[in-house]
Amino acid sequence: MRNDIKGVAFDLDGTLYPNYRFNIRLLPFILREWSLLSAFGKARKKIRNEQLKNPEPRDCFYEYQAGIVAELLKNQSRVMQDKINTLIYTGWEPMFKKIKLFDKVIPTLTALKKAGYKLGLLSDFPVNVKLDYLGLSGFWDATLCSEHYGTIKPHPLSFLKLASAMNLPCGQILYVGNSRSYDVTGANNAGMKTAWIKSVFFPGRGLKKPKPDFTFSNYRQLYDYMIN
Repeated sequence: MRNDIKGVAFDLDGTLYPNYRFNIRLLPFILREWSLLSAFGKARKKIRNEQLKNPEPRDCFYEYQAGIVAELLKNQSRVMQDKINTLIYTGWEPMFKKIKLFDKVIPTLTALKKAGYKLGLLSDFPVNVKLDYLGLSGFWDATLCSEHYGTIKPHPLSFLKLASAMNLPCGQILYVGNSRSYDVTGANNAGMKTAWIKSVFFPGRGLKKPKPDFTFSNYRQLYDYMIN
């Protein structure tokens, strides 16, 4: 047990399961809807860049995001918002039904819970349906989506909201993520401790980004770090 940490919070995508397992299932969508997916990615990048200049959260995040995509694809914003919701937000969720988690995820979460740590989850995308499909419901003291607060990572607001929902100060939370640019940076900016799960395929990616407090490549190592 670590006396300096009272809660452990996780990113979801790429952190509790390998991204490649989802990307394989996503391949038909990528081939069919490449223009939409490309524009969606550009919109997210633009929002992140704007957050650096103006950290004020957006009251109508989904409408604004759809407006950027619509402009890129020369479509109507209202139509594009419905399309993004149908094809991406809702459409991707069934793909999580058979995705295999990283080895030892559930035993690690179970052990953390049994040891008395509060558990939280923060993702840039809505999480509750995904958690049901992945078999991960029931572990959490708080589950949040950054978009619901008008931001996406690494904006610190959703990390602060997560700490409030977990009823812990940020300094007593270890945030676990797979992105040093988004997860480690955002959690650090909110005052949390950080753990980075290193990619097997791209172990050096993001090494110029902020250094996490702990780096691991499998959940047995995280278990040892927190429990032993």
